[in-house]
This record gives sequence, structure tokens and C-alpha cells, in this order.
Amino acid sequence: MKMAPFYDRREAATSNAGASPTLGELLKYVGEVSRDGYEDETASHHVLEMRGTGNEPRSLPFILSFNNLTYSVKVRSKMAIPVMFGGRTSLSRAPPATSVVAAGDERLFHSHKVLLNDISGQAKDGEILAVLGASGSGKSTLIDALANRIAKGSLKGTVTLNGEQLESRLLKVISAYVMQDDLLFPMLTVEETLMFAAEFRLPRMLSKSKKKLRVEALIDQLGLRNAANTVIGDEGHRGVSGGERRRVSIGIDIVHDPIILLLDEPTSGLDSTSAYMVIKVLQRIAQSGSIVIMSIHQPSYRILGLLDRLLFLSRGQTVYSGSPSNLSLYFSEFGHPIPDKENRTEYALDLIRELEGSPGGAKSLVEFNKSWQLRKRFRSRNSNETPTYGRLSLKEAISASISRGKLVSGAGVSNDINPNSLVPTYANSMWMELVVLSKRSLTNSRRMPEIFGTRLCAVVITGLILATIFWNLDNSPKGVQERLGFFAFAMSTTFYTCTDALPVFLQERYIFMRETSYNAYRRSSYVLSNSIVSIPSNILLSFAFASITFWAVGLDGGFPGFFFYYFIILASFWAATSFVSFVSGIVPHAMLGYTIVVAILAYFLLFSGFFINRDRIPAYWLWFHYLSLVKYPYEAVLQNEFQNQCFVRGTQIFDNTPLVEIDDSMKERLLQSISASLGVNFTVNTCLSTGADVLKQQGITDLSKWNCLLVTIAWGLFFRILFYFSLLIGSKNKRR
Repeated sequence: MKMAPFYDRREAATSNAGASPTLGELLKYVGEVSRDGYEDETASHHVLEMRGTGNEPRSLPFILSFNNLTYSVKVRSKMAIPVMFGGRTSLSRAPPATSVVAAGDERLFHSHKVLLNDISGQAKDGEILAVLGASGSGKSTLIDALANRIAKGSLKGTVTLNGEQLESRLLKVISAYVMQDDLLFPMLTVEETLMFAAEFRLPRMLSKSKKKLRVEALIDQLGLRNAANTVIGDEGHRGVSGGERRRVSIGIDIVHDPIILLLDEPTSGLDSTSAYMVIKVLQRIAQSGSIVIMSIHQPSYRILGLLDRLLFLSRGQTVYSGSPSNLSLYFSEFGHPIPDKENRTEYALDLIRELEGSPGGAKSLVEFNKSWQLRKRFRSRNSNETPTYGRLSLKEAISASISRGKLVSGAGVSNDINPNSLVPTYANSMWMELVVLSKRSLTNSRRMPEIFGTRLCAVVITGLILATIFWNLDNSPKGVQERLGFFAFAMSTTFYTCTDALPVFLQERYIFMRETSYNAYRRSSYVLSNSIVSIPSNILLSFAFASITFWAVGLDGGFPGFFFYYFIILASFWAATSFVSFVSGIVPHAMLGYTIVVAILAYFLLFSGFFINRDRIPAYWLWFHYLSLVKYPYEAVLQNEFQNQCFVRGTQIFDNTPLVEIDDSMKERLLQSISASLGVNFTVNTCLSTGADVLKQQGITDLSKWNCLLVTIAWGLFFRILFYFSLLIGSKNKRR
């Protein structure tokens, strides 16, 4: 292995005056060490001896301490006002209130519910700390607190690593958080899923081949070799098993080999064998030099044997903290000995639930735990036990971790001594993120052709129906009205067929939130990728609709007219998908999103100028006319169509009047009489109404067709920007 040169440089840097290296100096070389370390990478980690003074400890520990963590949220409860006569006379009890708001004969009281109450503990590398408790005990809240997923100011207490406060940026680089739900792309294989995670999280200086080596080692470490080429799957596609899916979820978050691994209910929903395999994987990860902290509901006897530390919670308070081996002694001293053949954790959880249902709650067990911990520390001091952890500072521990081949994702080379400046916010450039995101999205979409196929069928069927209904329209006054109806329906259809873009982001929302919470990529990269990936399908859909309808309906303009018609439909698809993407960014539910999109598109059509001309729209609604997305493509295709044709010739002037039923000879005599009266010579071939007259009657005089095309494109860009800000504001993924 080639890590010795780094330590030669480190020793040279620290030989002057015996000064120990700063964290910044260590992080400077992380990229180079990662490069060297991958050349001979295997599934296991290689522990190297550090050369140094004889006083330097050979143990290379991290210790994560959390002290006095307290977190509460506001809740509202109702309290009825007692009525003297004929009303309610009872007063419901409510917790102490901070504010009261009248609501009829009831009042809303705002009180605080404590989710974490003075929680303290420690977790060490090489060990698994399991947080246990009944539902609502605060397990997930504690994991969120340690993962920095609670907003600043809401959480009280401290979280330190080797005695030093962790900055948010550094924590994101050296830690990983695995959510309870498996948030994965269904049509990617296990290997592809892990490879995309490696592209996002591993340092940019690593080549693709070395990232591939890391993924192969991770697959072996997770026990996924037999499922490497199997798709993840979902309800409609057969894929990997539940246990394998959970291990993949863990794998994508540990691909950069984090120092701290936090997991929320990793065994939830799994059978006993799958759950045991998952915890066995976590044990191997811990033994590789990581701190593993997880919440778990009710571990089996086999799983209990893999756990190193337990932390029992009851309604946000600690009722036990220590080794599983001390659990029997603890409850025996409390007066409730655990039977020999009983599962210790099951008995403890049942006892805690029983105490919670009693009048005093679990207060007696909380107080006993405090006194028991004091006695334990007192016995430890009297026995002169020397703690084996915590003797290394954070910078020394990170140096030792690097020597064992662990990765610190994204660290670069800099002479700045500030550690935060040496840890880039993102591991890759925006261009690389854009390429990887686009490739992943296209790969997943390509394996679900039914989605695009359904949309293509909808566009083709709609185009065929319109083509047959409006077949070969003539240039008569009636043909003018039919053209107006065709264009209004065609343009609105292009917008409505884009509503299928709504569930696309809704399905990816939580994957996006998980990945961006630890800076896997920029939000702007996701927005650009989402925009680029939608363009090829829009090009095909636009061409299919335009080619079916343009020639069949008999629209004017030849090939130049056709190409403009095609481009305005493409611009309409672009604006529509951008609008729907924006709505999906602010509305978290598909049904609510569909309701909003359909309603707003209906308003856009109403104010587009088809049903009522701009000149006749009330002044207080005129602003909505200019905001209508349908207005601009509708006006553009009208201008493209009504250019040089003549639509009313001679006796056609009577077509939309009661005189339409009389014979042609009588119409000619009437036309001659009108000519004589007006002093103008009107014949049966005289053009009385041109396309320009039609446009003027429709109130289309503001913009040229090219300007309408540009405005439509600009609307698409505007909604993409709004989509970005909706993601920026709405994806913080932190508790308040």
C-alpha cells in the first residue's frame, strides 16, 4: 500500500517544535490518500501501523458524545368553556398553555410537548449503539438530533466528536444518515444504484475505475453479490428482496465510508433472518472503524448478541444506558429480575410500557437509572479503570482513520488552515453532477417505456381525433370559425397532456431530499438535469402531433408554416412541463397537484382570448389574460395561419346571416345592389375579408408570432427558476 509517503510528510510537518498537525493540515491530504488507497482495495479495510513516537497510542478511536439533549415542539389542545345554563359544565384538562385563541365556545391552548428530555450518552467506533423504546419514545427524534436534522435553536445540548464541536459542513462529509424508508429508483440494478452513489459522493480526483473498485468491494461487504445485476423493483416490477433492498439503502449512504453512520429503524418490516443479516452488515461496518448508531424497535435474541450498547427511552427520557450484558443486573437491582428464558429486551420493553401506563409513569425507572449510572461511575473510579477511548483528539483520530483507508468525501487540497474551507460543499463539479443525474434519470426512464408510451398514445390519439373532425378545412367564414376552435383545443391539449410530469418529481421528492441533505449534488444541477431530460420526449411528442394535424386539417404556410407550427407546439410542451414541475415542487400530494394543475390550465384557456376577445375582458381580469400560458401559443398559431389568405369572397359575405339560405343568383343581385349603394365594385371574386381582418377581429395585435414563441419559451424558463426556489426553500428536511 502507498500511504506511507503521506505519513512521512505528516511527520515532517509535525517535527518542527513537536507540534501536532491541525485538522486542516490532515484534510489537505485526504484526496491523495484516497487515490493511493484504492489501488489495492479489497472488501476489507487495511489497518496500517502509524510511525511516530513511542507514546502514540496504537488504538485509533472516535467517540461521539451527546450531552443534555432537549427538544420540544408546540402542540395545540382544545379546552371547552363551561356554560352556566344548558351548556357543557365540564372543563377538559389541558397542559400549561403559552397562548389562548378563542374559537366559539372552545379555546385553543398552545403547549409544549417534550420529545427529548436531557438525553446523554456516548457512542464509539467499532461498536453499535442501539436506541430502543416503544413508539413515541423519541428514538427517531434522537437519531435526527445526532444527524443535525433539527433546526438550530430548537435543540438544546451539545454533540461532540472526540470532545470537539462538529460543524455542520464537516458532519455532512464524515457522516451518513439512512432513513427508515427505502428510497431507491426501481428500475436501476443494485450495482448501478451503488455506482451512481459513488459518482456523487466519492472525491472528484478518483477515476471511474477506482470508483468501480469501491462499489465492487461494497457489494461484497453488504453480501449483495448474487443480486448485483437485479433491478431494485417496486409494486409493478419484481426486484430484490426486502432485506437486500435495505442493504442497498445502507450501501448508497456508506459508499464514501463515513466515520459516523446513523440509521432509523434499519430492520423495520424485515423478517428475522433479513433483519439479522442487516445488523451483521452494520457490525462489519462498525468494526471497519465507524460509529454506528441506530434505532430499533424490538431486536431478537440473535440481534441482541451483535449490539454493543443499548439506550432505552421512555417518552423522551433515558431509562437505561449501558451494555446488553448489564441489562439483567440492572433490572434485578430495580426489583424486577428478568427470567432466565426470557428475551431481555422484550422483557425490558414490556416492563417500560407497563410503567408508562401506571399513574406515576416511568419516573421511578428514570430516577433509578440516574442513581445506577452514578454508582457505576463511582465503581469505575475506585477500580482505577483507565478509559481506552477519548485519548486522541479529533485531528489525530481523523489521521488514524485515513491511515486505515477510510474516505472523507470531497476533501481537496488547500493551504488554508480552516478545516471548513478544506471540505468543499460538493464532491463534484456542477457539470459532472449534471451528467450523472441525467444519465441516471434516462436509465431509469428507459426501463419503464410504458410511461412515455402512454403519453405518446394520448398525443397521437388526440391528434388523430382532431385531424378527422377538422379534416381539410376550407377558407370560408365557417372555416375561419372551425380553425379558431381547432387551434384553441390543440393548444390547450398540449398543456393538459403534460400533467403526467406531475408524479415524476413527487416520486423522486424524498430521494432528492435524502441526497441533497448530505450535499450529494446541487439543487441547481437537479433542476437543469430535470429540464434537459424532458426535452427529447417533448421533441418526439411535438413532432408526432404536428405532423398528424397540420396536413390533415389543411393549415396554411407550407413547410415554413409547418416548422413554425411544430416549434410553437414544442415551446408549449416546454412551458407546460416547466409549470407542472413547479407545481410538483410546492404540492406534496399527487391528487392535490392534479386538481391545482387542471384548474389553473382551465383558467388559462378561459382567458386565452378564444372565448372572449381581449378588448371585452373586464379591466380587473385583464392581468390574468397576460399571465395565461395558452394565450401566447394560441396567438402565434393564429398569426401563422391567417397571413395572406382570403376568407370571405363575394357572396360569402352572406354565409353567417339569415340570407345564407337564398339561391346564388339572388345573392349576386344583392351584392350588385350593395356595390351600387356604396359606389364600390363588388364581384363574386372580390376579397372582402383577409387573414389580417380575422386577427384584428380576434384582438390579436400586441405581439408578432415570433415574439409569442419567445414569450412561451421565457415562461418555461421562469417556471424552472421558480421550481429551483421551491426546492431550495421546501427541501430543508429539518425539524423545527
